[in-house]
Amino acid sequence: MKIDVILTGKEVSQEQVKGTAVVVVDVLRATSVIITALKNGAKSVVPVLSVEEALLTKKKLEQVVLGGERKAQKIEGFDLSNSPLEYTHTAIHDKNVILTTTNGTLAITRSSAAKRVLIGALLNATAVAKEAVREDTDIIVVNSGTNGQFSMDDFITTGALIHEMLQEKSYELTDIARTSLFIYESHLDLISYVKEAKHYKVLEELHLEEDLAYCFQKDLLKVVPEYKNGVIRLSENVV
Repeated sequence: MKIDVILTGKEVSQEQVKGTAVVVVDVLRATSVIITALKNGAKSVVPVLSVEEALLTKKKLEQVVLGGERKAQKIEGFDLSNSPLEYTHTAIHDKNVILTTTNGTLAITRSSAAKRVLIGALLNATAVAKEAVREDTDIIVVNSGTNGQFSMDDFITTGALIHEMLQEKSYELTDIARTSLFIYESHLDLISYVKEAKHYKVLEELHLEEDLAYCFQKDLLKVVPEYKNGVIRLSENVV
């Protein structure tokens, strides 16, 4: 069995992921939002690709919160932005969160042909790694990327996930998977690496330092969201 990495959401094809366990990563910030929302009691998270789709989906559900971003900022008319710190128990408990983001929701929906699609970030790195290796199959870590381009923040997060997977089971690593592991193990002070990333600097310019600090806390949460039939809920298999 092997571990591979896809570097952007737009590169994902159904043929690539079919039969594999996929972990989708968008550490800044969609997967961090999803993990936080479900930990804080959201009934579900529904990832969609456009504002129009979000508004149509809202008509089909009850107890809805609209969340997401365009150009890293809150969408006009939406309840919440793409800041995980806004997804508090008070804001989203027992609600269905409809989420649309520039990068993360594309990566999630394009991975739907996989055997399982798990949602990962640094916040749940060890928990999602342990869940992924339960499947006796190849694993693909899908990086959402930034505007269709490679993203340093997702890449080092992938290295953290692979590091934890290898604590559980032996895998063959592709060159790109091995490189992400090397980057992570060479930069255990994650911020020293990620602060050079373009995406990091964009969020810094928007004065979102609290989001950055929150998203780079490794293993803060032990929940594993799973995408199935168009909806993300907590995996039933995680103890």
